[in-house]
Amino acid sequence: MTDINRRKMIFAALALSACSGLALACDAQSTSPLARTASAAQTSRDRSRSGAGKPTIVLVHGAWADATGWQEVIPLLQQGGYEVIAVQNPLVSLANDIETTKRVIDARSERGPLVVVGHSYGGAVMTAAAAGNPNVKALVYVAAFAPDAGEAIGPLLEKYPSPLGTALVPDKAGFLYIDASKFRDVFAADVPERETRVMAVAQKPIFGAILGQSSAVAAWRTVPSWYLVAKQDRAINPELERFYARRMGAKTTEIASSHVAFISRPREVAKIIVEAAETISK
Repeated sequence: MTDINRRKMIFAALALSACSGLALACDAQSTSPLARTASAAQTSRDRSRSGAGKPTIVLVHGAWADATGWQEVIPLLQQGGYEVIAVQNPLVSLANDIETTKRVIDARSERGPLVVVGHSYGGAVMTAAAAGNPNVKALVYVAAFAPDAGEAIGPLLEKYPSPLGTALVPDKAGFLYIDASKFRDVFAADVPERETRVMAVAQKPIFGAILGQSSAVAAWRTVPSWYLVAKQDRAINPELERFYARRMGAKTTEIASSHVAFISRPREVAKIIVEAAETISK
């Protein structure tokens, strides 16, 4: 081998080594913590832009449940690019639950428009908590109470009775539970029995005095509203739900479900929420 050829081979080897070293350095840089952080930040910005212009969805649970009950609806809304937050209410007084929900609504309204969704007793809570906030653009009632200003929910439950009335069991502190043996029948008849057994054991009781409490405001008087009537509801009489929907002039949908339509029919519930959100976004 000539000296010239030997030198060419050495130069080629050195060049290949340098290129390999550069590639390894580039690869190390791309997977460094700083690079990964930058990539995550960009992904976050991309996700934020994908939801730009869409209202935040605030979910308010009812009695004998908590915010985890929305677990079937939340992913559906998130897949649509919506930011979602579910309020956790203590169920110890109407005023306390209104205050808790209002705090969440007010904090989120700083970011833009809101759609507030209430199930059952959560409807009574959001009716007051959303009042007066100009960024609340729509209310969605899911088999929910929608009292007027100064109106308690107890008297209307007596006027429109349901099997729930005979299934309630008070404890010594005045909190109301649903009799576990009647829970599935009156609350969630279209939910698998295995699931309702857990729901009955984990139910979050409501303080009985709440049924006689009221608020001085009603947001549905000024905010566009949607209402889902659960035609097979045995907790709130469907006729009471229709009364609320008619009185507020809500865009009304009826589906064949139990009281917990957001668990047994989450796609239909999410569809109504998205409809409200898209209407106010136009």
